Amino acid sequence: MKKKLILLVLSLVMVLGLIAGCGSKTDQELEKETDKAEEVVEEDVETDDEDTDAEAPAEDDEADDAEPSDDALSIVIVSSPSGVDDGNFNQDNYIGIQNFIKNYPNATVEDIRETAVENSVDTAASVVGDYDVIVTPGFQFSAISTAAVDNPDKKFILVDSFPTDVDDLAAGEEMPGEAEYPNIYAMQFKEQEGGFFAGIAAALETKTGKVAVVNGIAYPSNVNYQFGFEAGVAYANKHFSTTAELVEIPGKQGTDVRGIDVGGNYIGGFDDEAGGKQIGEDLLKEGVDIIFVAAGGSGNGVFTAVKEHGESMVIGCDVDQFDDGVNGDENIVLTSALKVMHLNVERQLEAIANGTFEGKNEVLGADSDSVDYAKKEGRHQLSAETLEKMEEIFAGLKDGSIVPPSNFSDETVEDFIGLD
Repeated sequence: MKKKLILLVLSLVMVLGLIAGCGSKTDQELEKETDKAEEVVEEDVETDDEDTDAEAPAEDDEADDAEPSDDALSIVIVSSPSGVDDGNFNQDNYIGIQNFIKNYPNATVEDIRETAVENSVDTAASVVGDYDVIVTPGFQFSAISTAAVDNPDKKFILVDSFPTDVDDLAAGEEMPGEAEYPNIYAMQFKEQEGGFFAGIAAALETKTGKVAVVNGIAYPSNVNYQFGFEAGVAYANKHFSTTAELVEIPGKQGTDVRGIDVGGNYIGGFDDEAGGKQIGEDLLKEGVDIIFVAAGGSGNGVFTAVKEHGESMVIGCDVDQFDDGVNGDENIVLTSALKVMHLNVERQLEAIANGTFEGKNEVLGADSDSVDYAKKEGRHQLSAETLEKMEEIFAGLKDGSIVPPSNFSDETVEDFIGLD
């Protein structure tokens, strides 16, 4: 039932034409980003080499003995309207492909920017015959499973979604289920862990003692971020002697897909910058000085409010948003909660190239270095003391001793506080 609820959400999102990422740039910003895309890719390729080598897939022992099946893969990435140079969600996936090509120079990549989100699956399906690997970033691609079944010799990498059951699709089921397919590797992420990082950082760094999380719509991924953030603040208050208070604006609480009031601060959409700015201003008036922003394009409004305020900070989401925080000679981004998509895209391309690819659905977290926070020098403003505690938290998430609550978990934030 939980899976069907999630897929109902995906269907709703496709109808509304929303994009999955937490952060989003304006058209003017994207034009500027286009000129810098290659520079950004090269920088990421260099800085990620060490991490990628250290965190190879679990199948590496087998890969050493496997005969490479094809190091000249033709790859296509089909992205949302913001394209692979969006400086955000799509570009992070694209960087994974670029990192792979650095090690497999005979491989090629083309990108297709679908201008209408509701046509994403049809566009991807129409080009399947021309490529070996189809990379589809975003939960609007969940129905790519039909194209995968029709083209069993092609490999698919689906990011931030699980494939829809083709039998349910064919039957016209109102709430189709999920399924696994041998030629689709599908990844989702434990957003609650990213939110937990954000909550810990906010509680440790706040000067006013008031913090908040702002979300778009109470879809499961957004509620996961919210619950993780709230749990992180509660954990820091209990274990690190902080006294941070969570602030909510009356009337802005969210209702999840089960019809349950989950609290929080919800803008009501992912493309409402004006609404984001208003809720940001309302929180700042309440004395909040750190806001975790997980609201898609609406989050741009929160960033604007904080920049104009001049005395507060934000925590970015999904990707490193430090560049978005530039405000004159200063920067408003404290750190960012990360979904490490590029690393996992590269891992799956590597598996395809060396013949160890396995189609399956996985929910990825800190235990595979797939959820993290921005901690590279020059990309955050956390104190040394906070960094030390954040690494302690990272170790707890990796070994499973810390398990933050999520939207559909039986444990509440209140239950979680009782953990020792």
